[in-house]
Amino acid sequence: MNLIITIEFIVYLCVILGVGIYFSRRKMTQVDFHLGGKKIPGWALALSERATGESAWCLLGLTGFAFSAGLSSVWIAIGCVAGIIVSWLWLAREFRRERDKYDILTLPDYFATKYTRQGTFIRWFSSLIIIFFFVLYVAAQFSGGGKTLNITFGLPVTLGIILSAIVVILYAILGGFFSVVWTDVIQALLMIITLVVTPIVALVAISRGGLSITNALATAGGGVNSWVGGTIGFSVGVLIVNNFSWFFGYLGGQPQLDARWMAMKSDKDVKVGAGIAIVWTLLAYTGAIVLGLAAITLYGQGVVADPEQILPYMLIDLMPAWLAGLLLAGAVAAMMSTADSQLLIATSSISEDIIHKSLRKNIGDRTLVLISRVTILVVGAIALVLAFTSKSLIYTLVHFAWAGIGCSFSPAVILSFFWKRFSTRGVIASLVSGFVVTVLWIITGWDTVIAATVVTFCVAFLCAVIVTLASPPPEEK
Repeated sequence: MNLIITIEFIVYLCVILGVGIYFSRRKMTQVDFHLGGKKIPGWALALSERATGESAWCLLGLTGFAFSAGLSSVWIAIGCVAGIIVSWLWLAREFRRERDKYDILTLPDYFATKYTRQGTFIRWFSSLIIIFFFVLYVAAQFSGGGKTLNITFGLPVTLGIILSAIVVILYAILGGFFSVVWTDVIQALLMIITLVVTPIVALVAISRGGLSITNALATAGGGVNSWVGGTIGFSVGVLIVNNFSWFFGYLGGQPQLDARWMAMKSDKDVKVGAGIAIVWTLLAYTGAIVLGLAAITLYGQGVVADPEQILPYMLIDLMPAWLAGLLLAGAVAAMMSTADSQLLIATSSISEDIIHKSLRKNIGDRTLVLISRVTILVVGAIALVLAFTSKSLIYTLVHFAWAGIGCSFSPAVILSFFWKRFSTRGVIASLVSGFVVTVLWIITGWDTVIAATVVTFCVAFLCAVIVTLASPPPEEK
């Protein structure tokens, strides 16, 4: 069985590296390398956005959380699905139009170009936020790849992390946005197959074994059979709010997702993409929750030392070797699909926002692309070191980055799209307050009481509105 899985996994790696090599032969401008030059169809960008948005967090993190927490994990799924639907239906089109209007490549570039009075500060500060949190985010994805390869092939986690990092860094360097998007398409298809097929197989196994999910949850204890985790009173509201809080991070504040909307060719592409993305999301999140509950029923809690390894364990246990190999490739694909995009976004913040725009270096496209490739290597190496040293779970690292990036930028994005009065000072207030609150809230431990995503978004939004109302009307065009 391991031989079959190994062969399929090697074939998968060869395919995605082949995609990178294919696009590396293209002559690319900086716009092509970072945003695809309006040459990628909307359906492909939608699948890329979903693969990027979910990553190892959905396949390993959410299934593991549902396995350990039970029914109360559904509030996370509801929050994420709601955020994705809102972003695709109300924000995606605005991103595409604003990108065309201001001729920008990145989210920092958008704010700095639209709000010029303090454009340099906005560009620098927002770029540093992205770099800081995305290095953590990439480290979480490398860690997810290491865990998957460990349980699949028995590789030491350290070796698995190194292999995952090498593959991701290599094809991101080779083909830039093109290779990232098209490998994401492959990865999105593998991920959705995994999250649809595996729950069905698990439910069939439960039925044949005469088992009951309801009975298994009732006897498991620990509040897994409760929609509110066994909490009562005020704690019920806290649990629901904390789990639902992932919603706020999707509201336009994730640069790796925004890039897909900026790359759309037309509003028609956005509409097609929205339908694909929403259906994919509903299937994926339903599958992840069902998997966690089915695992409790089939195995009981404690069958794996790390709850985030429950999906690979189930695939090997329930599937024939050839199918397990294919779907395990989907689990590794989940990590790669986000890590490559975050590497590219962190790189664009350095090469485009800092070197090209902030330092005003008059550099040609060929040199800028070379700088971008070198930067991918450097950022990837730093994330690799952090993946070794951090003991945090994927869920924890992603939650930290999700709050710091998404909930710092989301209020500024929403207000810049829909409030003409919004000003330069309001943008700065949102970014600074969001970053500071996230870091302080988490390092002081308050995140264990109320999720940083909720607090960061609310504080950043209020600060942006108050500062804007207290400032003179904006003069920016």
